[in-house]
Amino acid sequence: MNAGFLSRVALRRDASVKALARLLVPHGEGNRHGAAHCLLWTLFGDTPDRKRDFLWRQTDAGRFMVLSAREPVDIHGIFEIESCVFAPVLKKGNRLRYLLRANATVDRKTPGRTHSQRHDIVMDALHSLPPGQRGEVREDVVPAVMRAWLARQGGRAGFGLGVDQPVIRSCEVLRVPRSQGRAKATFGVVDVTGELDVVDPDLFITALTQGFGRARAFGCGLMLIRRAH
Repeated sequence: MNAGFLSRVALRRDASVKALARLLVPHGEGNRHGAAHCLLWTLFGDTPDRKRDFLWRQTDAGRFMVLSAREPVDIHGIFEIESCVFAPVLKKGNRLRYLLRANATVDRKTPGRTHSQRHDIVMDALHSLPPGQRGEVREDVVPAVMRAWLARQGGRAGFGLGVDQPVIRSCEVLRVPRSQGRAKATFGVVDVTGELDVVDPDLFITALTQGFGRARAFGCGLMLIRRAH
């Protein structure tokens, strides 16, 4: 099953591109993700009405992993790109290691409101605790709520979790600038790794190409996988 292309993408290091470094890779994580959101579109935005069909994550300043339906095309000559066909051969029962950067949310009904409100799952879990106690339990809360969230994702995406708790590499809030004077996009981002078991290979591969959670346009949702053994 050919699900697309997996690419390593990095800004070139020659003088002509370095001259633009402050614009292309601004200071601050939120600013970098906002710039990358626009920058990576240059590899895929071949028509004005094109809809996003790729996922990405920043691995370092100016360096990215990209999973896309189409092979990236650098018409401006500012990137170094290494692409390969993404066509994992998986069977039911395969155990995989995964690495995921996710904006994980939950929808809650609010009295007096017609529509549910979206909440970051970590802040939602900590909300009922007094502010002074949140720091004490945060280290235990984050793996637990992420495991529950991943289990729900797996139920829809054809995978199950191993027995161990996921490992949280980072948990932070990104504030990404937006155009036309709008308020910054603010969302929680969790980097999580662990093991999963493939339940439905076709469903799982399709889910990989679509991504997990929200804020996918801003570098979340791409799950990287490798054999566990």
